[in-house]
Amino acid sequence: MSRTRLSRTRLRLTGALAAVLVAAGVATGPAAQAHDRPPTLAELAQRHGRYFGSATDNPELTDTAYTKLLGTEFDMITPGNGMKWYATEPQQGVFDWTDGDQIVNLARKNHQRVRAHTLVWHSQLPDWLTSRDWTAPELRAVLKNHIQTEVRHYRGKVYSWDVVNEAFNEDGSYRETLWYKTLGPGYIADALRWAHQADPHARLYLNDYNIEGLGAKSDAYYALARQLKAQHVPLDGIGLQAHLALQYGYPTTLEENLRRFSGLGLDTALTEVDVRMQLPATAEKLAEQATWYSDLTKACLAVRRCVGITVWDYTDKYSWIPAFFPGEGAALPWDEQLAPKPAYFALRTTLGYTG
Repeated sequence: MSRTRLSRTRLRLTGALAAVLVAAGVATGPAAQAHDRPPTLAELAQRHGRYFGSATDNPELTDTAYTKLLGTEFDMITPGNGMKWYATEPQQGVFDWTDGDQIVNLARKNHQRVRAHTLVWHSQLPDWLTSRDWTAPELRAVLKNHIQTEVRHYRGKVYSWDVVNEAFNEDGSYRETLWYKTLGPGYIADALRWAHQADPHARLYLNDYNIEGLGAKSDAYYALARQLKAQHVPLDGIGLQAHLALQYGYPTTLEENLRRFSGLGLDTALTEVDVRMQLPATAEKLAEQATWYSDLTKACLAVRRCVGITVWDYTDKYSWIPAFFPGEGAALPWDEQLAPKPAYFALRTTLGYTG
């Protein structure tokens, strides 16, 4: 047999063998290499119809080891600061999209979606907004312009918005913010309506901390959400931040709380998850932390309308905790050297990985 005929015969045999292997469910070539790689948190969550995301911030995007993991392990990204008011409208009527665009473009490059954060908050406001008194009509016009300008800029580029952030006190009363004191509680419905007008396809959320379990604060959100739905205000979901601390105990009524919001026809999401501890970290604390991450995930998986989980950055290297809670930290599934901790492996197991 000539070399040409022999080569053709080998090609036919190779192709036939590959077809048999594929038919049998055995991956070959590049697919086999991908198959051999352990699935990411995002891939595991997708099997349950959920996403698994991380917050990020612009200064750390120069860290190539960090951005590599950010771009592969997660399928949803939240800008930690780049879309807040001080960054996007530093002077009245003068908008700057630099930081937000950088993260949106990075997410697009990595085939990730974006939870946009946040349009209305009492914190991180520019001086021009907080250094003077406003009449209600003046502030209402300023708020509407900011919301609609920012939402239009990112129209079609983001999955959802945290429209109003942290509107209630711990006892369930309205937080005495600039917005509430000047405009009254109706600013929340207005903000949702304005955001929906600017991007009818973005999912719109109210977002807060310490509302994971049943209690006065989560009751206030439940009552508000029920009222807004009755008024046909465009509200799609409730974001439960889930900034937890081992010393304060696990929110055991989380699943029940998620279910009652689902009963209103709302999505829920765990939006800013971290589980801090008093330092130094010990094997026992890290094991307890891993259990908490697992339990949070189980609760979300148990409730159909809990759509996903986002950790508030994924590594202790860039955690906000030590700066705000001195003596506490080690809150995230990866340590400061980007090595996975017990919490990471607990998350994988909870999401169904058996390798």
